[in-house]
Amino acid sequence: MAMRDSSLDDDFDDGLPPRAEPGIPATAVIDAHGVVTGWSSEAERLLGYGHDEVVGQPASRLLGSDAARSTEWFLAMPFGWGGRSVLRRRDGRHLDVSVRVYPSLDGRGRPQRLIVVSPMDRRHWGAVDSVVEEAFDQAILPMAIFDNELRTLRTSRGMQREAGRTEEQMRGRRPSEFLPGSAGEAVEEGVRHVLATGESHDLHLRVGSRVAPAPRIWTITLSPLADPLRRTPRVQLTAVDTTEQYLARERLALLNEVSTRVGSTLDVARTAQEMADVVVGHLADFATVDLLDPLFRGVEPQPGDPGVALRRAAQQSVLPGMPESVTATGEQDRYPQDSPPARSLITGRASLHVTVDRAIDSWAAGDSGRAEMLRRHGIHSVMVIPLRARGITLGVAVLARHRRPDPFDQDDLQVAEEIGARAAVAVDNARRYTRERATALALQRSLLPQRLGRQEAVEVASRYLPAGSGAGVGGDWFDVIPLSGARVALVAGDVVGHGLRASATMGRLRTAVRTLADVDLPPDELLVHLDDLVVHLAGEEVGDSDGENVVTDLVATCLYLVYDPVSRLCTAASAGHPPPVLTTPDGAAQFLDLPPGPPLGLGGLPFETVEIALDPDSLLVLYTNGLITTEDRDVDTGMARLRQALTRPDRSLESVCDDLVALVPDPPDDDVALVVARTKVLDACQVVTWAVPAEPAAVAGIRAEVIGRLAEWGMDDIAYTVELVVSELVTNAIRYGTPPIGLRVIHDSTLIVEVSDGSGTAPHLRRARVFDEGGRGLMLVAQVTERWGTRHAQEGKTIWAEVALAEA
Repeated sequence: MAMRDSSLDDDFDDGLPPRAEPGIPATAVIDAHGVVTGWSSEAERLLGYGHDEVVGQPASRLLGSDAARSTEWFLAMPFGWGGRSVLRRRDGRHLDVSVRVYPSLDGRGRPQRLIVVSPMDRRHWGAVDSVVEEAFDQAILPMAIFDNELRTLRTSRGMQREAGRTEEQMRGRRPSEFLPGSAGEAVEEGVRHVLATGESHDLHLRVGSRVAPAPRIWTITLSPLADPLRRTPRVQLTAVDTTEQYLARERLALLNEVSTRVGSTLDVARTAQEMADVVVGHLADFATVDLLDPLFRGVEPQPGDPGVALRRAAQQSVLPGMPESVTATGEQDRYPQDSPPARSLITGRASLHVTVDRAIDSWAAGDSGRAEMLRRHGIHSVMVIPLRARGITLGVAVLARHRRPDPFDQDDLQVAEEIGARAAVAVDNARRYTRERATALALQRSLLPQRLGRQEAVEVASRYLPAGSGAGVGGDWFDVIPLSGARVALVAGDVVGHGLRASATMGRLRTAVRTLADVDLPPDELLVHLDDLVVHLAGEEVGDSDGENVVTDLVATCLYLVYDPVSRLCTAASAGHPPPVLTTPDGAAQFLDLPPGPPLGLGGLPFETVEIALDPDSLLVLYTNGLITTEDRDVDTGMARLRQALTRPDRSLESVCDDLVALVPDPPDDDVALVVARTKVLDACQVVTWAVPAEPAAVAGIRAEVIGRLAEWGMDDIAYTVELVVSELVTNAIRYGTPPIGLRVIHDSTLIVEVSDGSGTAPHLRRARVFDEGGRGLMLVAQVTERWGTRHAQEGKTIWAEVALAEA
């Protein structure tokens, strides 16, 4: 039964057809796999194949040498196809026939094709006999035939069932007159397209159904029915219900959207809101997400009283303003123990309800506000979904429908459970991140200065802003370190990267800077030692298989600045850090021309020191990179805005800090550390300097002059202590040092005594034996002063000691 389109084979045998009963067509049935499952006696008489030879056999075994090609063409014919073809009989003769192909379903609901073949009388094209009429009438699928004026000529039983009309009620009418909504207009437009082009046309329509509670999705094929002159006077409609396939694709797309949209941030409340936003409009008309309160603090919830209050984390509705809500976002909502959400919280199982079942009635009976909301908005179907992750129930989501007429079904429940599981994992990840971030921030803040050290050289204000939740804690730090001689060191630094590693490294570097500052190293030498430390730390972190250290990407920047209120000199050095801003009292703001130097961690490279004299009441601003760079702002723009914000130095330092912090987004893209210092200058009357002869006899005279100056300052009550300190330090300088020897006394928040000489040898404490005549001087100085130490210059050293003032 090889079939060939006459347009492809015009030289077929045009002999007389074999004998067959006139007016009775031959019929056969072929399943979707090309196997013959039905063979009528008329087909046997027409083509010569017996029933037992054909049924159950693949058509390719029965249809001759070109059967494979013919079968492929035959099976590819559209449902409802009709036309002219040539068949080859068993004896090899060719037969010109009229063929009709009708869609059908077998007893198990599987698709098959009913083939109706009639010997063709070219004078009577398209004659329809009673068998064809009966086959069309009994077709289960919705089918219809329209003429070129869009009038309905025939409808199948399936079409009559779906349209809710008899064939007589539809015959002669257009589709828009009996198909609901816009479906009729869409079909008419498709029929016009087929009539105009002669090509098949597919439609996908959502149509209300009389036999189902919800609209159905139909895939409609409009096929041309051509006459022998290849005109298209008729169009056939075949509809297949693809609702289940459509819903399956819709659910799969929804789950894919959940994967991409839910959990985009590491914020508990935002993650819950993303879940509510996704399900509303796709699966539900109204949704709420309630979480256990400890989650918002990053604490893992513990099993407890099921009646415990949950906090409304998120909610969403298809209606503006969410009028269905009885609890505002952020507020607590307590569920009775016998309510569906409470049971879901206890059991960890989802549940499906209609508003007339006992569980919802009982819940609403104890909550008049919720009962009124159910009635007013006509909520008819509810799902309660537990949010469980890693064996812990974190909260519940309640989904409701009141605009969509169809209730939730088991497929919806499965999809909602999958969404709830994915959202719960995202919420738990956010909760874990919140906890770890809180821990890291606590560590970071503990490593930063809790209060700035006491000093009188500058007035200081500071700020520290951690980066937003997505970036994690960073390694930015600042410090204000009192130094000897009434000086002060200002520090700002930044460890590249974020996380606990950056914070821990920051703490180690800050400690190292304080230690090196106590030694009173110049800024450039201090950065050299700090650079060596970073290289050492990086080498400790990673080792290869041979145990050799490998330097990692541990890199940091640092700015170290020392200000002396006596000389008004500012000495600074930078290791790859942004330059400080200097604002003079007249409001002129400029970045210090400071060589940037290499970042810490490169190793072996020098640093340069710059020295500049400052006017009293000048502003020095030290900061980290987060203040001048953001995701939408480059460094040059950020520096320009920073300088513009510092043109009013007459404000309080707290106001200056507030204005500078306002330059960054909230929350910041990166950590921000900020120190603003206003310089002070010691009056000349607060500093006295003496040149000391290198003779022991000079000690008494110097001691007397110091006592006299203390009397002028009204410090007689500490005169004995200061006399002792001056006597010991000057005597040691004369005995063990080299000229020139100098003495300087500074009246600041403490009384500072400094003795300098040309020797580079530093003294040290030692324990004197009972009969030793010396060795007790520095021990006495250490006991009667607040602190003491040594600082080295390019030539010589200075021994200093601080005596507390009596009023302090």
